[in-house]
Parts: sequence; structure tokens; C-alpha cells
Amino acid sequence: MVESFVRGNKKITVIDLSDCLSNDTSSFEPNAHQIEYIDHEQSLEMAKQFFGLEKEDWPTGHSWAVETITLSTHSGTHVDAPYHYGPYSGGKPARTIDKVPLQWCFGNGVLLDMTHKNKGESIDDTDIEKELERIGYEIVPEDIVLIRTDTSKMFKQPGYDMMHPGLSRKGTAYLVEKGVKLIGIDAWGIDRPFDVMIKEAKEGNKEQLWESHFYGLENEYLQIERLSNLEAIPINFGFKVYAFPVKIENASAGWSRVVAIIEEEI
Repeated sequence: MVESFVRGNKKITVIDLSDCLSNDTSSFEPNAHQIEYIDHEQSLEMAKQFFGLEKEDWPTGHSWAVETITLSTHSGTHVDAPYHYGPYSGGKPARTIDKVPLQWCFGNGVLLDMTHKNKGESIDDTDIEKELERIGYEIVPEDIVLIRTDTSKMFKQPGYDMMHPGLSRKGTAYLVEKGVKLIGIDAWGIDRPFDVMIKEAKEGNKEQLWESHFYGLENEYLQIERLSNLEAIPINFGFKVYAFPVKIENASAGWSRVVAIIEEEI
């Protein structure tokens, strides 16, 4: 979804980067979810049970709509907290999602195109350096870096969680050590798919297993997983990203309605 409007002397474009949670995919999601819909007619029974109200008591003849959702904090578009990676980060207790600084959750966006990378391939520091050179940009502390793979186009397909390339430890370290606190990707996870990582771990290369996540045990950072619509951002930098997670006590992640905003003088 892209919306453009004029506010004052500026044209503002808002680009929705969040995936829509739907029962259409609940049967094959790795983090299962289920949405129960109760419409305005069905809720009349609830109103009768809770308040003793009959249908004729309502001026419109119906009551409210409400949904009950069962899901993981890692379902849909979400922000991972350092606590997701382990109990400690940088030698200190790892922060849960309700404790992460809000200033990390909004800032200047940088879009890196990694659509040339195939399933299971690593996105490393040299890949990032080449892309930054191509777009003519240098990372600034607290930039929010978005990794575009276009895997989000397969989110409605079973097995999409095994279709993406992922950041290597070197790629993650390159960004975090330059002051980046939030990295997003339009894929199920920021690391390579588990089928690839498990195979290599069983063959003896255990160091690569969940390497980008586990880098967060050393240097604290956040990540956004399951972004969508990165292809709708028309520029590589010069836009803002907002990704405030839902505040859940002691949780390892929180759902987020992530948006990119472009402001232009008119």
C-alpha cells in the first residue's frame, strides 16, 4: 500500500512495509497463527451474556465486531529484541522488546538491493560495500538498513521460509559496527534458511548456524523480519522508517506496522 497526500507545503508518501496477517497462510506458517472473526450479529450473544442486552436493546439492531487471534510474537511483521538471541548481549542482560530504546525504532532509511542473491546464499560485508558504492551512500550511526530480497513476493506460498538469502555474520557486523541498531529484511528470517544452515552444521560447520542472530549476543541490535513491499520504495536513501514494536512485557519480539515515509517540498 502506498499513499500520497499534501500536508502544508510538503508532499508526503507513506509506504506500508508490513505483511498482512491472514488465515490464508495459517496452515503452512512456521509460526502458526489463527484469527477468529466475530461479526456484529454473532456478538449479540456475547452482549447478552455479559450485559443482559437483547438485540432489540441496541439502536442499530447489532453490537460490535471483535477478533480473537492466537499467534507467536514472531508471526507476521515483527521486531526481534536482543533477548531473542540469548539471555545476555555484550556481557549484560539482553533487553526484551519492552525495554528497547524507542530511538532505535525510527530514523533514516537505507535500502540495499540484494535481489541478485539466490536462495541460501550469504549476504556478506563485501556485498554490502558494493551496494553502498553503487548507490553512493555511506552508513551513518542509527541508520535503519532494509535488505531487499523480494522473498516477500512468495509469502503466500508454502515453504517461503526456505526461499531467501540471508545476512552472514560479517554482513551484520559490518552494519552494526558502523552504528546501525535496526536491520530489516523482506524474508522469514535475517539468517539464511534453516534447511541450508542445518545441513552445513551437520557437515561440521556449526559456526554459521544462526550466525547473524548470535552476533547480537556480542553487539546489541534489533532486526525486523517479514517486511513486504520494499520494491515500492523509489529511492535508496532520503526517506524515514518507523518500526515501533508492540509493548509486551519480557517478550523476545513485538509485532510492528512498519512504514517508510518520503517528504518532498512542493
